[in-house]
Amino acid sequence: MSATNSHDVVVVGSGAAGLTAAITARKSGLTVIVLEKAPVFGGTTAFSGGVAWIPGNPHFEDRSPEQGGTRVDREAVHTYMRHEAGPNYNRAFVDAYLDFGPRMLRFMEAETEVAFVPSIYPDYHPEAPGGVQIGRSITAAPYDARRLGAELARLRPPLKTITFMGMMFNSSNNDLKHFFNFTRSPVSAAYVAKRLGVHLLHLLRYRRGVQLTSGNALAARLAKSALDLGIRIETGATVTELLQADGRVIGVAAIIDGERREFSATRGVLLAAGGFARDPLRTRSIYPHLREGGEHFTPVPEGNTGDGITLGEAAGGHLSTGLPNAAAWMPVSKVPFPGGDVAFPHLVDRYKPGFIMVTPAGRRFVNESSSYHDVGAAMIEACRGTGKTEAWLIADHRTIRKYGIGFVKPYPMPLSPHLRSGYLRRGKTVQDLAQQIGVPPEALAHEIDTYNLGARRGEDVQFGRGSSGFNRYLGDAAHKPNPNVAPVEQGPFYALRIVMGDLGTFPGLVTDTRARVLDEQDRPIPGLYAAGNDAASIMGGAYPGAGITIGPAMTFGYVAALALAGKLDDDATCEHTPNAA
Repeated sequence: MSATNSHDVVVVGSGAAGLTAAITARKSGLTVIVLEKAPVFGGTTAFSGGVAWIPGNPHFEDRSPEQGGTRVDREAVHTYMRHEAGPNYNRAFVDAYLDFGPRMLRFMEAETEVAFVPSIYPDYHPEAPGGVQIGRSITAAPYDARRLGAELARLRPPLKTITFMGMMFNSSNNDLKHFFNFTRSPVSAAYVAKRLGVHLLHLLRYRRGVQLTSGNALAARLAKSALDLGIRIETGATVTELLQADGRVIGVAAIIDGERREFSATRGVLLAAGGFARDPLRTRSIYPHLREGGEHFTPVPEGNTGDGITLGEAAGGHLSTGLPNAAAWMPVSKVPFPGGDVAFPHLVDRYKPGFIMVTPAGRRFVNESSSYHDVGAAMIEACRGTGKTEAWLIADHRTIRKYGIGFVKPYPMPLSPHLRSGYLRRGKTVQDLAQQIGVPPEALAHEIDTYNLGARRGEDVQFGRGSSGFNRYLGDAAHKPNPNVAPVEQGPFYALRIVMGDLGTFPGLVTDTRARVLDEQDRPIPGLYAAGNDAASIMGGAYPGAGITIGPAMTFGYVAALALAGKLDDDATCEHTPNAA
């Protein structure tokens, strides 16, 4: 094996977990290579919101109460996690997360280009025992991608359905507010004109937007930090085999440009390839709605086919079982593009006043302003036994022109292209709309009439929409008395078909608190580690708050690197992720 293919650590995958591990290992004096199957780096992180849920993070912990700071209450976090994860709660993993999450963040922000800003996201269930209204979620700071130089061409672009002409929005400086108000405010109009002008110049020069936000900014920051350390990120490298000797993982084999190449790893291999959301065999056997013949349309990268988990199983690892949810559920709509449909994740519109969701039977089934995961879980349950897991997002004319709906932008952007493509449906009356979408007209009319009775007073009698701090956070604060509730009554009426998607899988390889992959007897497999969605979620199949994927991914990528560098006591007794029957 050539010297260029001999390393201390081989990392499989280039998302937040893999790159955090690679950077930490290199900073610890180890030689590292990152192997990425896709032709671009960044993984699912590059598509994400770039939020990390890290209780005790320095962005809040280091502030005084007068500055909006919050001190972490470890027992409150345990209480909240116990409430959220139920029987899958694991105190040892929560303790490890509380110990290493803030430590990882301080290290990354001090030693690399990674930077976060405070987020005012509440926990997804802030009123639950141990939940908080602020302090646990942080968001990746915006980034100028031109700092990547020629490597910009290898950065995974953002999901195109959540950009405007390839432009990303910065939630921390009222970007979206200006775009919503540009027809009503001269200040917003000037802001939007300048923003668009600069963006068009960037498109002409770089063929993509370069003012990055959210997960794309985080992926760029991580990649720049790794590349600056001399870490080789080999894209187009499909790892096909873990090399073993005397029961230890000593490297990998990969296909690059059609040829098999071997890479040794004297310290070990980290699997961080993104989980199995694009593996049709696993998802059909695990996702409940697919077992019933329903539809699923995920926005995660096409390469997330479970390669890391398959490799881990071949080396003696095993997949966690018994979680209440197989994935982080995300309601999506299918946006027609010339090359095929693209998923639009419904992250914002559902929370605004004037929207409701109904099943194919025409019935509301959920508080539409709950988290995407909660709405997804409710949608699966409401459609159970029907073989048709879908819903319709409905709004009247006033609402859709004010807020847009899905990929449809608000006034003055036209509705006609979306009506012609069939993405958006319209009816002059509620009954007409029901016929357009195949929902029983009487049922839909009755449901809307029932909802409107309370909505005219700003109340949701059925599901209590607007009663949660999280509901209100993403509502319209200017809409009184309830930022999440308004009647659906001013025709014409519109509907958008919603199907189930996900943001990544929860089951993964069973690991311990040192990120070591365990065999069927819960013994560490020497030289093999896993993090991110290749490892079982420490959240126990629950979704407690914004950033519960990226936070643990970075934290346990960091932990794995410390263990590989011999900076942790590998002989210590470690708890492992739950594997309930």
